[in-house]
Amino acid sequence: MTPEMGLLWEVAIAEFLFVTVILGGGGAWMIGRSTALTWSGWGLLAFYLLLLTIAVRFIHFSLFNGTFFLPLSHFGTGLYYAVVDYVVLAAIAAAGRIFVRNRQMARQYGFLDRVSS
Repeated sequence: MTPEMGLLWEVAIAEFLFVTVILGGGGAWMIGRSTALTWSGWGLLAFYLLLLTIAVRFIHFSLFNGTFFLPLSHFGTGLYYAVVDYVVLAAIAAAGRIFVRNRQMARQYGFLDRVSS
C-alpha cells in the first residue's frame, strides 16, 4: 500500500477505520466498561488506553506498513499517529464508561427519580 498520510490516517482510511475504530474501539469500549463496573478512576482508564494505543500502533505497523516508534527517524510520525489513535480510543472508552455508569446509577439510585404522590 502506498501511504496517503492524511490528517487522521497514515496509510488508508479503510485501514484506520478497521484497526483503530473497529478493533481498537471495541477494546476501548470494553476498557471503559470495565473501569465503570469496578468503580475505577479515570487515571486507570488512561493507563489502559496507553497500552491499547501501543498495541493498535503495532497492528498498523505490522499489517499495513505504518510507522511505529522505532527507528528513531520515524519517531515523530509514529508519535503523531499514536496521539491521534489515543484521542479516538479515549473518546470511545469515555462513551463506554459513561454509558455503563449511567446504567449503574439508574439501577442503584432509581428511587430518586420516582415522584411520591
